[in-house]
Amino acid sequence: MTKTKRPTLQDIADHLGITKMTVSRFLRNPDTVAPETQIRIAEAIESFSYIPNKAPNILSKAKSGAIGVLVPSLTNAVFANVIRGIEQVTDSAGYQTMLAHFGYSIEKEEKRLESLLSYNVDGVILSENIHTERTQKMLEIADIPVIQIMDTGEISKYQAVGFDNVSAAQAMVETMILRGHQNIVYFAVRMDKRTKLKQTGYENAMEKHGLTPHSISTQAHSSFSLGSELLQQAIKQYPSMDGIFCTNDDLAIGALFECQRLGIGVPQQIGIAGFHGHDVGQSITPQLATVITPRFEIGQIAAQELLNRINGIPYRSAVINLGYDIHLGETL
Repeated sequence: MTKTKRPTLQDIADHLGITKMTVSRFLRNPDTVAPETQIRIAEAIESFSYIPNKAPNILSKAKSGAIGVLVPSLTNAVFANVIRGIEQVTDSAGYQTMLAHFGYSIEKEEKRLESLLSYNVDGVILSENIHTERTQKMLEIADIPVIQIMDTGEISKYQAVGFDNVSAAQAMVETMILRGHQNIVYFAVRMDKRTKLKQTGYENAMEKHGLTPHSISTQAHSSFSLGSELLQQAIKQYPSMDGIFCTNDDLAIGALFECQRLGIGVPQQIGIAGFHGHDVGQSITPQLATVITPRFEIGQIAAQELLNRINGIPYRSAVINLGYDIHLGETL
């Protein structure tokens, strides 16, 4: 396969009619270049989607033996499991994993991707399918294999490995409804793409059964204490609430602990369900109902698929849906 020529300093210099040294000086310290030239160089770099090369020159024409992995958080247990799955495969194959997190910001994702590409990684695993225009352009110019993980419900230009978030959320909420919970409120945090996909699934289930959906959302990061706060808010806002569906297990566990503190029976008065199936939710009493997702397997398969692409092996399927399990626990 013929690779797209990656823009060089000389390309930018030739385009502007200046020397390569001038462009290089601008990159090291913009103030060493005349203000008007600074503007011209900055515009050209943006137009070309130029990525500085931080790897040794010998790597620019060979495989680096490294892949880039972009995740929104390194402390979130969801992605910790995904990374373990990735590294089990890459370690065995002799590949280094270069990790970067972007805090659920597509602008930060763009900067982190630029940094990874500057080291000439052989492929990239992305955990989101919404990107800035420049991120998309950099990926096109880099012309390396890309795998997107964690959701398979939407068509993408890249191979996807994960599960359908909308379907999973709808299945859990329908399970809650069939077990007698009617006034179910959705707890949402960060309002990232997957939180919104789960909200769609929740709303689909409620509307299918002729029920009114209600959500409490915040841009704050998830925690047990936040789950407690959202429960208190929901009790005041929706006094007839008899069920809570949470975008993750942290919120669900926090809500459960607050119910216990307030003497609210679970599941007799309020049924509670989380999402992802973390160990802590399965270790408490009552055991948390949750959607169990195959995060470790997602990491394994995504890494293997990426290495296959790097080695020229074509994919058999553009979408690999690993599914999910509805776990009833003891809170429904």
